[in-house]
Amino acid sequence: MRRLLVVAVIAVLLPLCTMSCDSSNYADEHSVRLEFSSDTVCFDTVFTTVGTITQQVKVYNRSASDIELSSVTLKQGRQSRFRLNVDGDTSMVARHVELQAGDSLFIFVQANINPNDESEPFVCTDSILFSNGQYLPLAAWGRNAVYHRIAAGDTASWFCRIDCAAWRHDRPHVILDPAAVLDGNTLTLQPGDELHFADEAMLIIDSNATLLAHGTAAQPILFTSLRHDPWYRNMPGQWQTVWFYNYSTGNVIDHAVVENAMGGLRCYPGAQLSVSNTVVRNCSDAGIIGQDASITGSNLLVYDCFSSVVLIGGGNYSFASSTFANYWNYRDHTRDTASVIISNYYLLSPTEAYVGHTNATFNNCIVYGSWTRGEVAVTQVEGYAMDTFFNHSIVRGGEWDEDPMFTDPSADDYTLQEGSPAAGIGYQFDN
Repeated sequence: MRRLLVVAVIAVLLPLCTMSCDSSNYADEHSVRLEFSSDTVCFDTVFTTVGTITQQVKVYNRSASDIELSSVTLKQGRQSRFRLNVDGDTSMVARHVELQAGDSLFIFVQANINPNDESEPFVCTDSILFSNGQYLPLAAWGRNAVYHRIAAGDTASWFCRIDCAAWRHDRPHVILDPAAVLDGNTLTLQPGDELHFADEAMLIIDSNATLLAHGTAAQPILFTSLRHDPWYRNMPGQWQTVWFYNYSTGNVIDHAVVENAMGGLRCYPGAQLSVSNTVVRNCSDAGIIGQDASITGSNLLVYDCFSSVVLIGGGNYSFASSTFANYWNYRDHTRDTASVIISNYYLLSPTEAYVGHTNATFNNCIVYGSWTRGEVAVTQVEGYAMDTFFNHSIVRGGEWDEDPMFTDPSADDYTLQEGSPAAGIGYQFDN
C-alpha cells in the first residue's frame, strides 16, 4: 500500500511540473515592448584605466504577459569597454532571462576605458542588446591623465615624489596616493590645470618647497575629487587636503577652486600662503586651516564646509573682501560649532598645549550661516597675546549682525540680492 501511494503522488506531480516548466506559458518576447528607467546609461568623465562607479538601470515589463528573453548582451561583445550584471548574472551573455508581467529587473553597468593619445575628452559608446530587438545606449566620457602613485613594491615611502620639471599642463593629473613637492622644489600650475585626488590622496608642499598656482577667472585651477558622478559631485571628504608643511614659504594660489576635500587648505607652523580669488567648498572638516602659520586671503568664497576657517596655536592671518557662508546640512548631518574658530593654542596631548600669539584680521568680510549661537568662536589661554579684529564685516552673533541676503544658499548661490546690507563687501563675483 505504501509503495502504491508514492507512485500515485508522483503520477499526480509529474503533469504539474511539466505544465509549470513549459516554455509555451511565455508570450513571444518580440510581442512585448520593454521600458527602461532611463533612455541612456551615461557616465560622467572617466579617467582611463581607473574604472567607474556602478550605474544601474531598471527594465520593466508593463505588459500583461510573462516573457523570457533568450539573451541580454553587449553589442560590441568582449571588445566593449562596458560590463554588465543582469540580475546577478555577470556572463558576457545572460540567457533565459525571465520577466513576469508587471515585473522588472535590474541591470548594473560599469565602464573601464583604455588610454589613447588624445588630450581632450572623448566618448566611448555601446548598447545593451535585448533579444526582442530593443537596445539601450551606453556612453562614457573618457579622459587620459597623468597619474601619480607610489611605485609598485616601494614599501619605504608613504608618498610619491612630484617631478615639477616634468609637470604636464595639457592633461589632468590624477593623484592616487599622497604626493609631495619636496624641499627646494617649486610646482608651478597654469590656468586650467586640474588635480583630481583619490580618497587617501593629498598634495604636500614640503618644508622649503613652494606652490605657485596662478589661474584666471576663465580658467581657474581645480583641486577636486576623482569621482564626479551625480552621487559624488558635491560630496565632502573624498580626499585629504593641500598641505603646506612646516616652513613652506612663498606659496600662492590665485583663481582656483578647492572642493570635496576633508580639509581644503592646511598650513602648518611657519608655512606662508597667499590665496586670492578662490572658492573653497564641500569640505568635511574646514575649508582653510592655519596652525601657527601665516595666511593672507582676499576675495574668497568659502561655503558648505563643516567649518569655514580654523586658526589655532598662534600665527598671522589677514582676510579681506571674503565671504564665509555656512549652511552645512550634508545629508542631515548638521554641525554643532561656529563657522570661524580662532584660538591661540592647540593640544599636544590631553594635558599639554602649545600656545602662540594669534593675530587675525577680517576686513570687509561676511561671516554668516545657520549657527544661531554665532558664527565666530574665539578661545584663548589667558596671559598670552591674542588680537582678533573684524572691521566693517557682517558677522552672525557679532556687533554687525544683519542678514546679508544671499540669493539662494540652498542652491549654492551666494550673490547678494538687491538691497543687501552687505553690498560692496564679501566675495566679488565679477572678478
